[in-house]
Amino acid sequence: MTESRIKRLATTLMDATTDKDPLVQEQIYNALCYLGESEPEEILNSCDEYLRQHDKLAYPHRVIILKAMETVVKNSIALLDKSTAKVVIFLASNEMTKSKEVIRDWQQAASNVLVAVGQRFINKVMEEVLTKFQPGILPHYFVMQTFANLSVSNVFGMVPFLNSILGTMLPMLGMAKQDHMKSVFCYALQHFSESIQEYLANLDKAPDPTVRKDTFSNEIFSAYEVLFNSWLQHREAKLRLAVVEAMGPMSYLMPSEKLEEQLPKLIPGILALYKKHTEAFYISKSLCQILEASVNIGSRSLDVQLDSLLGTLHPQICAPADPSVPLTVKNHTEVLRCFTVLACSFPDRVLAFLLPKLESSNERTRVGTLLIMRQIINSAPSQMEIKKPFIISSMKLTLQDSNNKVKRAVVQVISAMAHHGYLEQPGGEAMMEFLVRQCALPSDAPKKQPLDADDLTSDSVQSISVNTLFLLSTTVDRMNKVLWPYLLEFVTPIQFTNALTPLCKSLMYLAMKKQEEGENASLICYDLNANLPSPYALMTRLLVVSSQPYVGDCRGAAALRLLNVLHYSVHPALDQLWSKKVPLLVEHIEENTENSLCQKEWEEKLLLFLQETLSAVSDNAWICHFVTEMCGQLNSYNGFPLEKNFLYKCIGTTLGACTSKDLVQKQLQELLETARYHEKAEREGLASCFGICAINHLEETLAKLEDFVRSDVLKKSVGLFSMFKDRSDNEVEKIKSTLILCYGYVAAYAPKELVLSRIEADILKNIFQCFNTKDLTLKLCLIRSICMISQAIFNSVKHGDFIFSRKAELVAQMVEFIKAEPLEAMRTPVRQRAMITCTYLVVLEPHLSDPDRTELIDTCLASVLALPPLEVVKERDENGDDDLHKEMLYGDTISALKDLLKSLLRRNLTPHGLQDMFAHLGSWIKSNKEHERQRAVEVSAALLDFYLTKLKVSTVIPFYNLGVLIALFSPRCSDSLASVRQHAVDCVYCLLYIQLCYEGFARDHRDEMVEGLKALKKGLEEPDFTILFHACNNIATVIGKRVPPDQLMSLLLAMFEGLADPDKNCSRAATVMINSLLKERGGVLQEKVPDIMSIIHSKLQEVDEEHVRKAAQQTVYILASQHKSMVVSSLLGSSLPFDSHTCTMWRSLATEPTLTSQILEQLLDKVNGDIPYKESKCFLLGSGSERIATPLPLAATCALYEIMSAPESGAAVLGLYPPLFVTLLLRVSCTVGVQLPKNLQSKETRSSSHGPAPRSLHPCSCAVETLKVMLARGGSQEVARAVGSARGWELMASPKRHHDGIAVLAGAMARHAGPRLPLIVKNLIPTLSSVLDSQRITTTAFFAELLSSNVVNDLMLLETMMDNTTARQKDTCMLVRKLALRGLGNIASGSPEKVRKHGAKLLASMVNGMDDKDDPHNLVALEAMSSLSKLLDHVEERDIQSMLLHIAIRIRPFFDSEQSDLRQSSIVLFGNLTKFSEGNCEVFFEQILNGLVTLLLHLQDPKPEVVNACKFALRMCGPNMGCEGLCDMFLNHLREDRSLHYGEFMNNVCKHLMQSYPEMLNRLILTNLFYFKSNWVDIRAAAPMFIGFLVLHVDEDHCQQVDLDHLISALNLLLKDPVPAVRVKVAETLGRLVRIL
Repeated sequence: MTESRIKRLATTLMDATTDKDPLVQEQIYNALCYLGESEPEEILNSCDEYLRQHDKLAYPHRVIILKAMETVVKNSIALLDKSTAKVVIFLASNEMTKSKEVIRDWQQAASNVLVAVGQRFINKVMEEVLTKFQPGILPHYFVMQTFANLSVSNVFGMVPFLNSILGTMLPMLGMAKQDHMKSVFCYALQHFSESIQEYLANLDKAPDPTVRKDTFSNEIFSAYEVLFNSWLQHREAKLRLAVVEAMGPMSYLMPSEKLEEQLPKLIPGILALYKKHTEAFYISKSLCQILEASVNIGSRSLDVQLDSLLGTLHPQICAPADPSVPLTVKNHTEVLRCFTVLACSFPDRVLAFLLPKLESSNERTRVGTLLIMRQIINSAPSQMEIKKPFIISSMKLTLQDSNNKVKRAVVQVISAMAHHGYLEQPGGEAMMEFLVRQCALPSDAPKKQPLDADDLTSDSVQSISVNTLFLLSTTVDRMNKVLWPYLLEFVTPIQFTNALTPLCKSLMYLAMKKQEEGENASLICYDLNANLPSPYALMTRLLVVSSQPYVGDCRGAAALRLLNVLHYSVHPALDQLWSKKVPLLVEHIEENTENSLCQKEWEEKLLLFLQETLSAVSDNAWICHFVTEMCGQLNSYNGFPLEKNFLYKCIGTTLGACTSKDLVQKQLQELLETARYHEKAEREGLASCFGICAINHLEETLAKLEDFVRSDVLKKSVGLFSMFKDRSDNEVEKIKSTLILCYGYVAAYAPKELVLSRIEADILKNIFQCFNTKDLTLKLCLIRSICMISQAIFNSVKHGDFIFSRKAELVAQMVEFIKAEPLEAMRTPVRQRAMITCTYLVVLEPHLSDPDRTELIDTCLASVLALPPLEVVKERDENGDDDLHKEMLYGDTISALKDLLKSLLRRNLTPHGLQDMFAHLGSWIKSNKEHERQRAVEVSAALLDFYLTKLKVSTVIPFYNLGVLIALFSPRCSDSLASVRQHAVDCVYCLLYIQLCYEGFARDHRDEMVEGLKALKKGLEEPDFTILFHACNNIATVIGKRVPPDQLMSLLLAMFEGLADPDKNCSRAATVMINSLLKERGGVLQEKVPDIMSIIHSKLQEVDEEHVRKAAQQTVYILASQHKSMVVSSLLGSSLPFDSHTCTMWRSLATEPTLTSQILEQLLDKVNGDIPYKESKCFLLGSGSERIATPLPLAATCALYEIMSAPESGAAVLGLYPPLFVTLLLRVSCTVGVQLPKNLQSKETRSSSHGPAPRSLHPCSCAVETLKVMLARGGSQEVARAVGSARGWELMASPKRHHDGIAVLAGAMARHAGPRLPLIVKNLIPTLSSVLDSQRITTTAFFAELLSSNVVNDLMLLETMMDNTTARQKDTCMLVRKLALRGLGNIASGSPEKVRKHGAKLLASMVNGMDDKDDPHNLVALEAMSSLSKLLDHVEERDIQSMLLHIAIRIRPFFDSEQSDLRQSSIVLFGNLTKFSEGNCEVFFEQILNGLVTLLLHLQDPKPEVVNACKFALRMCGPNMGCEGLCDMFLNHLREDRSLHYGEFMNNVCKHLMQSYPEMLNRLILTNLFYFKSNWVDIRAAAPMFIGFLVLHVDEDHCQQVDLDHLISALNLLLKDPVPAVRVKVAETLGRLVRIL
């Protein structure tokens, strides 16, 4: 019986092989394999029988079965008995040869079965297959392929058969007419030859050690003759390749004399194939094998073939290999192996062939030849030993090659040469020089357009060269003597600059090796190496390149480390100093990056290091040599301005340490004669050098400069020195610029006590001669030089006593320079530099005269403030690259202007000085050009801040011009430019603090009101008028509180003048401030108020300006304070929607809390006193009626919104919070779905189509917005925010989701406004019996959500609310009933302790809800289940016990409901019920078992919330199932936050189920069968998988309870499911049924 069931299972699976889905086919194959693991022989026999009986089964389906048989055989080969093996062999043999045509997939699968069986039963396989291999009859294609594969998979078993196979096969070769048969014969011969070679190579392990090569030689040769003489000439390319592949391995087995005899024909024949085939790998591989076989027999024929071999193979290497095509790379490898074989036998001839190719004009030829050279240098070292000099000399011309690919190949050859001792030969140095030159290639060279895809850049050549140099230095010991100290020769020449980093690293490594060998003192032997650079040259070079430490792959650190290693060679006295200082310098480089390193600070560190080095050496002769070398290297750096600049500083430092005055003068003279004056960096460098030198040699430096000035060099005629002949005007100006700069640097660096006396006599005398110039460079140098001189005077200890008699002349000259700059653009830094210079000049004695001071200020202001905006300049110039430079120049120039004005103000820190400064600035501050105002106010803010910072008040004096200055700046707080607004606030802030200082307060005193101005700045960033209005109001309030009485009138008069400001924003701000001041301090002007308001009101009708609107607000407030009812009535009579003027008027009524409260009460009466809407019948027949809003409550609602939107209404709203809240909540309720009257609908449409849309007039939106603003104004911002973030406001306005929005609001109120609730609840209770459904729904929804919060219990509202909510269960509206149940359920979370008290009453309500008769869609039942789940945690057990079973049975049908929320709620409730199952343990356990399969399968439910419900229910059921393992699994794996590997989980569940409840097997299977018809695909797939796992884990003793026939039939039916995923699981389960057979 068991056998027939296994067979039946196997048959069912094999029947299903016709499935077209590849995944199902794969699973059927897996299932058959699984069955085969248990019963291999039974399954193999079943497969055999099935295939024999289903002779007509199409071959793709037979392939699946044959593949399964192959796997079963492989996995259980050791267990198979001979009889089964014979059956399988016979079947596979027949399947393989059934069709005479080649059907590859089918016959290959059958052949693979034979090969698998042949691993153990080779004789049986051969016995069967040889019957298909009869002499004289051409065999089946796959018979030969099977032989070939057997010979590879079972060498020792197969080789003994090969002799007879070859004997039978040879006559057949001539019979083969079709290409595929010829190919398979070749395939067989190739594998036979390879297996014979393996057999012979392992004779010690072979079953017959007597087998010899000559056993097969003659047969192989006979086959060779057919292949070579006949088939190799075939026109079919694939066949030719098959022949070639076979001939390589065959050549090893051919008789020696025959091979020798054939070589003259064989090699040309093979070589000829290169022309016929683009894919050469198989040809090259075979050729290499033939060459190796020929060499092994000591062939003489190769000599004759050598030229043609070399000529054919060489182009194969020259054609570049494509890495994306693996066979081309393999071909290169094989061809290089051929060259190795030839080079070992014919070294002279191979070199004679290769070396001339290095001179070819073809790049690929040169690269290919170099690749071969590298190969033979590495692989034939003994043969190449005596050829080394010849090879090196032949490479000389190649070293001149400019092609990047050739260069890279040369570098690789050099690397090979280094490892084999070539570079120690004469000529090796040239190789090393080439390598260093490649290291010096520019790494950032501009990339040319690549000529072909594999074109190399110099970057990659440089990269490989750098790596090679380092590897040779560090890993090839024999190279040490070659590289040291030879590499030092490349350190100083400038052309090797880019190679410095790798050079220094290699040299350092080599030097450290030398030191380890004890050669520290004799590290560099100059006697033996005349070409080496001197210690002075090395130190100069390494120090200078360190000044740019991150260039060239961080050369600074490498250069300094090398310098440190060479310290003894530089000077013996430097050991201690350098070993301490150099590591600190290197550490500084490594701690920073190119961006973070401060270049100035770094150069100062290096110059200090140089100073300390010179002090440590303390040898004048050494220093003289050193400075001479430095000067000698200057010209080397002509293309490196930064390094050259630093070298000049080093020269200045070294000259400073030199005691020889003559040498100092001589070198300074040389520097002046040889400098390249047209280069900016050179001018800077030379000037720095003179300045640094002047620290110790002031006299000599000034004398040398004086001599140079007196010489004819600066004259336009022929110069004094021959090298200055024929100078152009431009060049002379550049020389002058440099000299002027030198004087500036000398003044800056020289000792202050010495230089003061020389400034006017020696320095300025020569500078003044150059002022009359138009040359920009000379101008800038003059300005910088004067600036440095001024700073030098200012920084000297005695500058207070120094009278700078020519100061006024210099200031006037700077003013002239500034005036000469064009006003339409800023292209040069002349303005900025001149103003910086004036900043230092004006503080020196004597004082500037008033006219000079005025001219300086006015010139600078006009030159800077009037410049066009930067954006305009950028657009005009259209040169994007220069934008950043312009931006920086503008910014620096403004900063320079500020510093200059501060410097001038510092000399007169009084109200008068301040007034004088703003007399100049005033017109700019009020300019009608934005950019001028912006700059002027920015400068003003800086000046006032400076004034406040520096102010020291000794006696209390009046700040007489405070009012005028505040009136100048305060309206600017609403300027059209945000930056002006910000700076204007800063100005007012400073002015008020200056006033406080003058009133006697300390400077660090902080006034709370004035400090409040800072907080206003944030609001001024955006031009939102509401924010600007409040800010100006607040600023005016602060001003009103802090301005002294005597300044009030002047302030007001100046403010009124501000109404004519060209910037309208500022005009409006003036209006706001005037009103605010009147309110604050205008008591004396009260009789004028009506006239003022009348004027402003008429303006409001004429123009729509902001300042007019502000005045109107003030008017309305005054009127309303006297005539509340009239104002309210007249405003309510305004047409809807309210225009902006009316809205502004309403908002003005929020100013005073008492007044606001009275007006709000009046408006609430208007809302409540009329019906909210009227029913209007539609014209369309049958369309019912629509609700139209009544106008008065609508207008009152809009008015409430406007008033409460004003921040000042807060206090009044707080006082009326409960009535406002309840009225507006019910207003929202009554307006859901309500329409505007027709006349207002058209207005709404019109207003939305013209200009920016005002706030919506729609009744519901209007009510929602008003409620929102009421909450915000009533201190419940958190409530409004919470409702908004939960989208509650949108929900409230939705007819279908209104109650959800109300719940969001109620929850937010409970959380954030609890104390407000008692009065709100009290006001709401009467509406539960309202005639309007909408009001009952709203109130019930509000109460339902409140009941979920503990706050109602704390406020003693619970019982009242619960009773009122319970009473709603009989309501005629289903939604009210549903919400009532929700509220009662919410008590569980809000007041759980009260649930125990009222448990019975609450449970009864829930059960009634589940049995609600008027509930067609189970919505009330759903709510009852959901609420019951919440209550169960808190009810007394006695209350629930009596209902437990009734509830469990009632909810069971919902588990498989089509509605996901019903599934979810019922399953969650079921999980909660399990907590009460202890009393009815057995009864409820039965309910758990009834639901278990459903819950486990619904873990695959399409809805995530149902899956989570099942996880919860199963976790709850676990402890009641009496199986600890199952309980643990449910608890650990079924977490809602964890993903579930369903298959693995079900496997483990079934394991526990079958261990604990094996008798349940049939019941569980039957329940699963029910789900075979489920509508959900995943559940249909899960059910058979569930059964499969149950079967997998059940004990044999319990198998009999399963009705297998019924089960197999059901699975068979499901195997036809339209969804492949389901069929896959069925096939998997069918395989597992073997467990219960």
